[in-house]
Amino acid sequence: MECNSNAFKRKGSMDNRMTTTNIRFIAGVNVAYWGDEGIEWGDCSIICDDYATKVVIEEINSIEIIAVPYLPGYLAFRELPLVIGAAKKLTHAPDLFMFDGDGYSHPRHMGIVTHASFFLNKPTIDIAKCYLKIADAEFDMPENRVGSYVDMIINKELYGRVLRTHKDFKPIFVSCGNYIDLPTATTITEELINGKCRLPIPVRLAVLQQREIEVSYGTRNLELVSGYEILRHKS
Repeated sequence: MECNSNAFKRKGSMDNRMTTTNIRFIAGVNVAYWGDEGIEWGDCSIICDDYATKVVIEEINSIEIIAVPYLPGYLAFRELPLVIGAAKKLTHAPDLFMFDGDGYSHPRHMGIVTHASFFLNKPTIDIAKCYLKIADAEFDMPENRVGSYVDMIINKELYGRVLRTHKDFKPIFVSCGNYIDLPTATTITEELINGKCRLPIPVRLAVLQQREIEVSYGTRNLELVSGYEILRHKS
């Protein structure tokens, strides 16, 4: 897959390029870090699925030493080289990327999920397990039934949705990355949920792949990186 290194813009767009009928392949992306003997390593795992059959057609990862320090709100400077490195290894071209990360739901509407879309030149969706607190705003919990959601509105602006994908499970937080609108992003997310996890299948499989990498590297302190104050809620 080719990545466009000259496509960066000031702000993402929620103008829709995507419908569920024109998706063939969809990719789940997850980035994680761990330390080993004073060296910080990062890994981007990408799982490419057939959208119709939900069958995995490709598994890719990119592991590199991390030289850029952690700065809240600027994760793209650390994560984007890993994402681009992994995406370039893909032999199938995903029609859409789903990230375990933040996109439009970001203080500047420019989280890693939006940022990456300009280089991938594909629509992206932000799927977050935890709430990214912006402007001291809390969120409302959706009803305890599959498919219920509550819009995240901060200072009268729609940032995303709190979506319940399983009864008695914690919700997930869905927002646009780029080139897609929120209703379409929500529909695609719901269609990729199975009975085993609250996350959509491609993202969940990317997380599981990194757990295997953790074991193979023999480290116990692999941790997912978050950008801001995180609120964790029990089921």
